[in-house]
Amino acid sequence: MKIAIAGAGIGGLTAALSLHAAGFSNIKLFEAAREIQQVGVGINLPPHAVRELVELGLGDGLAAIGLPTAELCYYDRSGELIWAEARGTTAGYRWPQYSVHRGRLQHLLLAAVRERLGSSAVTSGQRVEACTADEDAVSLTVTDLASETRTVHRANLLIGSDGIRSAVRTALYGSPVPLATNGWVMYRGATPAASMRFLSGRSMVIVGDEAQRVVAYPIDESTINWLMVRPLPTAGDAGTPLGNWNHEVDAQDIARHVQEWRFDWLDFHALVRSTKTVYEYPMADIDPLGQWSFGRITLLGDAAHAMYPFGSNGASQAIIDARVLAYQLAHHAADPVVALAAYDAARRESVAKVQLANRRQAGDVMARVSALARARAHGQARDELKTVEDNYKRLAGFDIETLNNRPSWSVQPTAAST
Repeated sequence: MKIAIAGAGIGGLTAALSLHAAGFSNIKLFEAAREIQQVGVGINLPPHAVRELVELGLGDGLAAIGLPTAELCYYDRSGELIWAEARGTTAGYRWPQYSVHRGRLQHLLLAAVRERLGSSAVTSGQRVEACTADEDAVSLTVTDLASETRTVHRANLLIGSDGIRSAVRTALYGSPVPLATNGWVMYRGATPAASMRFLSGRSMVIVGDEAQRVVAYPIDESTINWLMVRPLPTAGDAGTPLGNWNHEVDAQDIARHVQEWRFDWLDFHALVRSTKTVYEYPMADIDPLGQWSFGRITLLGDAAHAMYPFGSNGASQAIIDARVLAYQLAHHAADPVVALAAYDAARRESVAKVQLANRRQAGDVMARVSALARARAHGQARDELKTVEDNYKRLAGFDIETLNNRPSWSVQPTAAST
C-alpha cells in the first residue's frame, strides 16, 4: 500500500512512524517548508502523548531533549497561589510529562522517520495543493516551491496533516473552512534564563485572570518557555493573519504588559524583556468538522481539529490521531476506506469535545476562577480549578487510571501491511 502524507509536522511525522511500526513501508511525506528547521518555542507533552512516543521507541530521545514536568501551579494576578497539583510520574502516571522545544521534538521525529523509512521518505519544499480520489487511488497535485513546477502523484491513500490552513481539507470540503477567533492574542518566547529558575525547577505555572494570563515553564536546564494571552480591543487588531505562528514582535513592547508582574519566585517583566525573539499569534481554531475521512483521504492534527492552545493538547491530540489511524489501518489493511472510516469514528467526536473544552478554558472558566480569587475565596477557586482539570483529563484521555490501564495501540505488522 502506498501512503502519502501532506505535512511533516509533529502529527505527520508521528503518523509515518506509527504506520511503519504497523508494517507499512511505502510512505512519502510532502512538506511545504523548504527546510525543516528547529524553530518555534516550547510545548508541553502530557503523559498520554508521551506514552505513544515511548511505544514508538522514542523514550530515550525524549528524555534527552525534554524536561520532566513535576507540578502545575495556578496563581492569581497578585502572585498568590490558588492551587497546585503534581504532574507526570510524580502524580502516579506510568509515563512522564515533558516540556520540550517544539523544534527539537520535530527533529527527533524527523531523524527517526529518515532512519526507519529512508532518507528520501520526507521531501521538503513540496506543497500539496489539491487532491482527488477515485475508487482505487488518490491523485495529489504537488508544487515544488523552488522550481514552481507541479507534479501529480498517485497513492492508495492520503493523510492530510498540513495544518490549520490545510489544502487537503479545502479540497475535501470544496472551500476553505473559516478560522474562528475569540479576539485574544498570544505572545510566545523561549528565554535563556538559568538564573531565573523558579519554584521546583520543574514547575509549570499559570498566572493571571480573565484579562491577562502568563504561562511559564522550563524546557531545559537553562531555558524558560513563556506565553502571554490577553484580549485585543477589537478582534484582529494584532495585524497578524489568523493561523500564522511565526510573526515576530518587539519584546520590549510586549514586556510593558507585565510591568508590575515581579514576584519573589519569578520576575515576569525581566523574563519577557530579555527574550530575543517574541512571536505574536492571534488565537484561532476551527469549528468541529462533521467528517474527517472521505473515501481514501483523511485529516489529522490541526487540519482536522485546530484548537486553542489550552490544556497542552494540540500536538498531543495529533500524536494520538496518528496512533489510532495506524491501528485502524493495520486492522483493516485489506480495505483502507473502511480503515479511514473507523479512524474517523474513533477520533472525531471525542476530539471535538476537547476543541470545545479549550474554548471554555480560554473564556468562562478563567472568568469564574478569577472572580472568586478577587473575592478572596481562594478555596472555592481551588475547587473550581480542580474540578475543571479532573474533567478535562477524562475528556482528553489522560486521567491516571484510564491512561495507565488501557490497552496499547501498538500492533503487530501483518502480511497485508506493505
